[in-house]
Amino acid sequence: MQFMITAYDGTDVEALNRRLLVREAHLANVTPLQKSGQFIAGGAILDDDGKMIGSTLYMDFESREKLDEWLSNDPYVVNDVWRDIKVDPIKLALR
Repeated sequence: MQFMITAYDGTDVEALNRRLLVREAHLANVTPLQKSGQFIAGGAILDDDGKMIGSTLYMDFESREKLDEWLSNDPYVVNDVWRDIKVDPIKLALR
């Protein structure tokens, strides 16, 4: 089942620093999912100045429960980077 995750970072003054501190760990967490086809696409949401303020991900998991299990262990969740997370089931075209 395909899902779209829209996750916004906190808005406090340390939000960007938290993101940058665990960014490599977050990307390393996604890499195996890319190889298995579970991570379809994604990237940072930018503000008008080009600063990262959140993320979007297109994922393919067996179930919402499996997605939630992965998500709960992602470094951006564990380290309080993402504070507003929305998950929607989707059906991507041409996939």
